[in-house]
Amino acid sequence: MTVYLHDSQGVWIAYRTDLRSRDLFNPDGEWIGWFPWSDDVAVTPDGEYLGSVRGDRLFADAGHPYRGTPGYPGAPAYPGPAPYPGAASYSGLPAGCDDVASGLLWPARHAV
Repeated sequence: MTVYLHDSQGVWIAYRTDLRSRDLFNPDGEWIGWFPWSDDVAVTPDGEYLGSVRGDRLFADAGHPYRGTPGYPGAPAYPGPAPYPGAASYSGLPAGCDDVASGLLWPARHAV
């Protein structure tokens, strides 16, 4: 079952192919990160902190402690774009959090 993640405004920004999948994709099916520690913390393919999952939301937690840089896991197979799940409701931002920067969610669109 596809797991959809939204920002604070309810916009769909990422998905996992199922709850146990370690890989995170944007709505275009582009690999944007993974979960190296088998918890709710995602990092970019390069190992930099991407965000933390809270329910059906993905937020950048300003106070997230540095946990080291995990090794490169190898790129996953292309899953293809997931069907549009519809918008979620507005949630606001938890204390100390912000929405994940769009450059991390859509790296190909923000490439120099």
